[in-house]
Amino acid sequence: MKLKTIVVGFDDTEPARRALERAADLAEAFGAKLVVTSVAPVLVGITRNAGPLDPVDSPEEHREQLQDARELLEARNIKAEYVPAVGEPADTIAELADDLDADLIVVGTREPGVLERLLGQSVSERVAHQAHRDVLIVH
Repeated sequence: MKLKTIVVGFDDTEPARRALERAADLAEAFGAKLVVTSVAPVLVGITRNAGPLDPVDSPEEHREQLQDARELLEARNIKAEYVPAVGEPADTIAELADDLDADLIVVGTREPGVLERLLGQSVSERVAHQAHRDVLIVH
Protein backbone atom coordinates (compact mmCIF):
# COMPACT_ATOMS: atom_id res chain seq x y z
CA MET A 1 0.00 0.00 0.00
CA LYS A 2 1.29 3.44 -0.94
CA LEU A 3 -0.11 6.53 0.76
CA LYS A 4 0.69 9.83 -0.94
CA THR A 5 -1.86 12.18 0.65
CA ILE A 6 -3.72 11.93 3.96
CA VAL A 7 -6.54 14.31 4.93
CA VAL A 8 -7.40 14.61 8.61
CA GLY A 9 -10.41 16.40 10.05
CA PHE A 10 -9.56 18.33 13.20
CA ASP A 11 -11.72 20.15 15.74
CA ASP A 12 -9.41 20.27 18.79
CA THR A 13 -11.31 17.62 20.76
CA GLU A 14 -9.53 14.64 22.31
CA PRO A 15 -10.77 12.26 19.58
CA ALA A 16 -9.56 14.71 16.92
CA ARG A 17 -6.17 14.96 18.64
CA ARG A 18 -5.88 11.16 18.59
CA ALA A 19 -6.84 11.18 14.89
CA LEU A 20 -4.21 13.85 14.19
CA GLU A 21 -1.57 11.78 16.00
CA ARG A 22 -2.52 8.66 14.03
CA ALA A 23 -2.52 10.58 10.74
CA ALA A 24 0.90 12.02 11.61
CA ASP A 25 2.22 8.51 12.38
CA LEU A 26 0.96 7.27 9.01
CA ALA A 27 2.32 10.29 7.14
CA GLU A 28 5.74 9.68 8.70
CA ALA A 29 5.67 5.94 8.02
CA PHE A 30 4.63 6.31 4.37
CA GLY A 31 6.27 9.63 3.52
CA ALA A 32 2.80 11.00 2.74
CA LYS A 33 1.64 14.59 2.51
CA LEU A 34 -0.55 15.49 5.49
CA VAL A 35 -3.46 17.91 5.02
CA VAL A 36 -5.32 19.07 8.13
CA THR A 37 -8.74 20.69 7.82
CA SER A 38 -11.15 22.21 10.30
CA VAL A 39 -14.66 22.94 9.07
CA ALA A 40 -16.86 25.71 10.47
CA PRO A 41 -20.43 24.48 10.03
CA VAL A 42 -23.32 26.39 8.54
CA LEU A 43 -26.60 26.35 10.43
CA VAL A 44 -28.74 23.23 10.08
CA GLY A 45 -30.94 23.27 7.00
CA ILE A 46 -28.77 25.76 5.13
CA THR A 47 -26.72 24.72 2.09
CA ARG A 48 -22.94 24.91 2.15
CA ASN A 49 -22.78 27.74 -0.37
CA ALA A 50 -25.18 30.11 1.35
CA GLY A 51 -26.72 30.88 4.68
CA PRO A 52 -25.62 31.99 8.11
CA LEU A 53 -22.70 30.53 9.96
CA ASP A 54 -23.09 29.06 13.39
CA PRO A 55 -22.13 31.95 15.73
CA VAL A 56 -21.03 29.48 18.42
CA ASP A 57 -18.72 27.59 16.05
CA SER A 58 -17.20 30.33 13.88
CA PRO A 59 -14.59 30.19 11.10
CA GLU A 60 -12.23 32.13 13.40
CA GLU A 61 -12.51 29.39 16.01
CA HIS A 62 -11.61 26.81 13.36
CA ARG A 63 -8.58 28.83 12.26
CA GLU A 64 -7.47 28.78 15.90
CA GLN A 65 -8.02 25.02 16.00
CA LEU A 66 -5.77 24.65 12.96
CA GLN A 67 -3.12 26.68 14.80
CA ASP A 68 -3.40 24.19 17.69
CA ALA A 69 -2.95 21.34 15.20
CA ARG A 70 0.09 23.13 13.73
CA GLU A 71 1.65 23.40 17.19
CA LEU A 72 1.02 19.72 17.92
CA LEU A 73 2.61 18.66 14.62
CA GLU A 74 5.52 21.10 14.80
CA ALA A 75 6.39 19.61 18.21
CA ARG A 76 6.93 16.36 16.28
CA ASN A 77 8.74 18.12 13.40
CA ILE A 78 5.98 17.16 11.00
CA LYS A 79 5.08 19.49 8.17
CA ALA A 80 1.49 19.71 6.99
CA GLU A 81 -0.85 21.83 4.91
CA TYR A 82 -3.68 23.52 6.83
CA VAL A 83 -7.04 24.13 5.15
CA PRO A 84 -9.75 26.09 6.95
CA ALA A 85 -13.21 25.48 5.48
CA VAL A 86 -16.86 26.37 5.87
CA GLY A 87 -19.72 23.97 5.17
CA GLU A 88 -21.29 20.76 6.34
CA PRO A 89 -18.27 19.08 8.00
CA ALA A 90 -18.65 15.53 6.60
CA ASP A 91 -19.37 16.73 3.05
CA THR A 92 -16.55 19.25 3.16
CA ILE A 93 -13.96 16.77 4.43
CA ALA A 94 -14.98 14.20 1.79
CA GLU A 95 -14.92 16.84 -0.98
CA LEU A 96 -11.48 18.10 0.07
CA ALA A 97 -10.18 14.54 -0.05
CA ASP A 98 -11.68 14.15 -3.54
CA ASP A 99 -10.18 17.46 -4.70
CA LEU A 100 -6.74 16.40 -3.45
CA ASP A 101 -7.15 12.81 -4.66
CA ALA A 102 -6.22 11.77 -1.11
CA ASP A 103 -5.53 8.13 -0.40
CA LEU A 104 -6.92 8.23 3.14
CA ILE A 105 -9.17 10.32 5.36
CA VAL A 106 -8.59 10.17 9.12
CA VAL A 107 -11.24 11.37 11.57
CA GLY A 108 -11.82 10.95 15.28
CA THR A 109 -15.01 9.79 16.90
CA ARG A 110 -16.51 10.05 20.33
CA GLU A 111 -19.56 8.77 22.14
CA PRO A 112 -22.57 10.37 20.46
CA GLY A 113 -24.42 13.00 22.45
CA VAL A 114 -28.18 13.18 22.81
CA LEU A 115 -28.51 15.42 19.74
CA GLU A 116 -26.38 13.11 17.57
CA ARG A 117 -28.43 10.10 18.70
CA LEU A 118 -31.66 11.92 17.82
CA LEU A 119 -30.45 13.30 14.47
CA GLY A 120 -28.56 10.25 13.29
CA GLN A 121 -24.95 9.76 12.31
CA SER A 122 -21.90 11.50 13.66
CA VAL A 123 -19.52 13.41 11.40
CA SER A 124 -17.15 10.43 11.32
CA GLU A 125 -19.95 8.05 10.28
CA ARG A 126 -21.13 10.45 7.57
CA VAL A 127 -17.57 10.82 6.24
CA ALA A 128 -17.27 7.04 6.09
CA HIS A 129 -20.53 6.75 4.13
CA GLN A 130 -19.89 9.68 1.75
CA ALA A 131 -16.19 9.36 0.99
CA HIS A 132 -14.96 7.73 -2.20
CA ARG A 133 -11.74 6.60 -0.56
CA ASP A 134 -10.54 4.79 2.55
CA VAL A 135 -11.51 6.28 5.90
CA LEU A 136 -9.80 5.57 9.21
CA ILE A 137 -11.99 6.33 12.22
CA VAL A 138 -9.86 6.71 15.35
CA HIS A 139 -11.50 6.03 18.72
